[in-house]
Amino acid sequence: MSTPITPILPTRTYNQNHLPRKYTKGKRRLSIYWTWSYPWETQRGVETMDNRFSTMSEVRKVLWRNYETPEWSAAQFLQGIAGTLELFHRATLNFQTAAEEATGHPPAVFQRIDQAGFKLPIDERILADCDTLLVFGLDHLVGEEEAMPEEIAAIKNWLKREDTCLMCAPHHDVGFSEDFKQRQMEYRHHRDALVPRQQRFSQYTRSLMKGLGIPVWNEWGLRPAVIKDTKDIAPLNAFRDIDAKGLLKDVTSLSLHPHLPHYSLTKNAGDSVKVLARQPIDMERPHPFTEAGNTEFNCLLWLPPNSERAGDIVMTDSTHFTVLFGVSDSIANFWRNLALMK
Repeated sequence: MSTPITPILPTRTYNQNHLPRKYTKGKRRLSIYWTWSYPWETQRGVETMDNRFSTMSEVRKVLWRNYETPEWSAAQFLQGIAGTLELFHRATLNFQTAAEEATGHPPAVFQRIDQAGFKLPIDERILADCDTLLVFGLDHLVGEEEAMPEEIAAIKNWLKREDTCLMCAPHHDVGFSEDFKQRQMEYRHHRDALVPRQQRFSQYTRSLMKGLGIPVWNEWGLRPAVIKDTKDIAPLNAFRDIDAKGLLKDVTSLSLHPHLPHYSLTKNAGDSVKVLARQPIDMERPHPFTEAGNTEFNCLLWLPPNSERAGDIVMTDSTHFTVLFGVSDSIANFWRNLALMK
């Protein structure tokens, strides 16, 4: 995890109502939806071993001296779990800037339950002025967030509109087994001291996928391979011949996040899901997924429109929209491609 560089921004506002954006032909309006309950996640006891985010002080300890400047001190930045969640928010600012430059519309950012305790389900208030909705599935399973039937119905109705896109991003599922030896193998594979032996994400997004009939499941937390004798992520195994939306234009790699999910296709997927890219796995240390014979994992999926929806569904991990693990020209190109998707 690298220190995010905060871009120079206009004056910031907080805790205000969203102002709807006007439709502009050919210019997508992007919105981000964090699926967590901010209060629930940030008030997890720090004595809890598993299924919680790191505190900011833990981040500073493990990544010393990346955050040892006044900007990140207790006088200016939250040091508990809330600080880590704010780190995620700040790490998407570059993506938000790139999206606004590409489309002319500033992205809107929503949380399922925000810092002030306001609960916002996905409904017309979010969808009416949105063309691309990015659902960042960073709620822990034990938080028991579920997509309500009304939300699923609203999204289904929204996806009937031409030129809509749901970017669905369930996160990793580390340590799901009760076998402690397997959990330790997973931990040694990803090598991230900030991730506990069990960290299971995306209950809300899983329930949303089930409700929408998306035949995909987020599994594991896999470390990408790097180019030999470098710290650069290995190139994607990209299937450009089926990339009708141009998502992979000038994209050779994504983020070097040390525990990315494999998007497993369920038995009933058929040809409804197009695997656009697979990521080679770091084979230096064993993992149950590689011991089963796998050398790559699904990292970018596309579900084209069908008889029930006019909109597209894209799937990739939310960390590819942050700068916490570095940003490259390739990632910036991916951001632009999604923002300008035809």
